[in-house]
Amino acid sequence: MSEKNLSVKLKTWIELDREAARHNVKTFRDLIGKRTRLWAVVKSNAYGHGLYAWSDLMNKCRIDGFCVDSVVEGIKLRGLGIKKPILVIGPTVPAGFADAAKHKVTVSIGSVAELHGLGGPNESPVFHLKVDTGMHRRGILPEELSVAIKFLKKNPQLKKKFEGVFTHFAAAKDVYYPAYTERQLKVFNSVIARLAHAGFKRLIRHAAATGGTLLGKKYHLDAVRVGIGLYGLWPSPELELQLAERISLRPVLSWHSVVSEVKHIPRGALVGYDLTERTGRDTKIAIIPIGYWHGFPRSLSSIGMVLIHGKPARVLGRVSMDIIVVDVTDVPVAPYDRVTLIGQNGREEILARDIALRGGTTHYEFLTRLNPLIERVLR
Repeated sequence: MSEKNLSVKLKTWIELDREAARHNVKTFRDLIGKRTRLWAVVKSNAYGHGLYAWSDLMNKCRIDGFCVDSVVEGIKLRGLGIKKPILVIGPTVPAGFADAAKHKVTVSIGSVAELHGLGGPNESPVFHLKVDTGMHRRGILPEELSVAIKFLKKNPQLKKKFEGVFTHFAAAKDVYYPAYTERQLKVFNSVIARLAHAGFKRLIRHAAATGGTLLGKKYHLDAVRVGIGLYGLWPSPELELQLAERISLRPVLSWHSVVSEVKHIPRGALVGYDLTERTGRDTKIAIIPIGYWHGFPRSLSSIGMVLIHGKPARVLGRVSMDIIVVDVTDVPVAPYDRVTLIGQNGREEILARDIALRGGTTHYEFLTRLNPLIERVLR
């Protein structure tokens, strides 16, 4: 066993590349200019990158604010020492409003019912109103806006807590097909005009996530909410194809494990649960101590790939809860050698997008399902 192998302390870990993160922040700063705020979307455990590690890194990269899914996540960031604005973009139950106000976490209101549930002025947090401009998910419909305006005018203490208005684009994924995004922006601008006419003239306006930010400046408004792009990944293959020559994004996350055991099994041997795979030759196998509990999906059974010493090794049989078996017949391997599940190993690289597609999902889902207990290491 090599000296390098003896230094292994973890059986699986996730690495975050500081320089790649800084590069991505600069890329989006250059795109939006100085007048637009850059908010980092760190919901869902920072898309699998680790809420604490990633948010601390983004704070040091001088991000203007953070977007989370819940008040709980916002309070955790305050506990980390982050003082910048934090916006909850998911719904908040009424019982959470007092905690949001106490910790200066801004909430989003997506319906008249939520607006009525804000409570008294001392318990009410600062809030942004979310408008449904055509995605038909969360958000107040434009035809309900007059009811919301009337309610706020009758409650001047709540009116003072009304800080921003936003929407979310449903299909900002292609430079050449912006029609629906244009339609949503038109509806949103009409809502802003109605709010201004009602006396709400200094609201923070925001609509663009990563896709909208990449599409063009008209969508940037006062702030952009960038998630997948800051992690160095594209929101759609269309935008990558259209923009990658002039916009550079660098993946931040890599995921690694180790070989825990190497053994030889004969041709015709059955591998794993349910005996779903039979070897077609005398086979050298490596046991890797990760599985679907860690975030390596069961859908990658018999088709997933890992890298060892820069060479691909295919998953044999079922992905178990905590273990996968890979074919290393043609790979020089020893116990405790590094295994790469996402990222670069030698001259080869496994992209989150590619492994997600192989497993029948998207890189969004694949990354957010990486187990939050796996240690995140900055490098």
